[in-house]
This record gives sequence, C-alpha cells and structure tokens, in this order.
Amino acid sequence: MGIAAFREDVSMQGKKRTAVVTERSAQAVLRRGPAPELAPNEEKVMRMRLGAALPLSARLERIASATDAEIELLAFEIEAFLHLKGRRAVARVPVRAAAPKAS
Repeated sequence: MGIAAFREDVSMQGKKRTAVVTERSAQAVLRRGPAPELAPNEEKVMRMRLGAALPLSARLERIASATDAEIELLAFEIEAFLHLKGRRAVARVPVRAAAPKAS
C-alpha cells in the first residue's frame, strides 16, 4: 500500500480547538495507561520516542515463535538468576558473634 493510497483511506476531521502538548504531559498520559486515540503501533512509537514506560498493570508481549531450545535456555537463565539472587541475600545477612562467657 503506497502513501497515496493510505492518504485516501484516512478521513480528515476538522480540529475543534488547539492545544500545546509538552513532552512531560505526553509521558504522563502514556504512563497512566493505553491511549485510546492512538493505534497500537502509534502508541508504541510514542512510548519509544518519549521514553515512557508501560503502566505496571500492562501485560508484557510474548513472542510465540520461541523454539523449545530457546524456552529451555530462558528457563536455565531464570533459574541461575534466582540462585545468584538467593546467594547474595544469604551473604548480606550479618552473622552474630557469640557473646563471651564470664568466668
């Protein structure tokens, strides 16, 4: 589909009012949740351009084309990360010295 064909498909609507949108306000809107005025690909581009994170309640995309080997490798990576995280937590726990006995 060429650009000319795309432009013919889009219906132009007249603006009712004008507004200035700052980068900060656009990031705030995108952080609150999905923008219903934008198509999913437009929203993704805006998030990438503005550096706006997804809301915490958003579901992560899943790549369905992962092979069994890739899934198994990812499982090993997660297991190794959790093991390392557990070892670091144990290393941070202070060990109390035994109190000296009075003689």
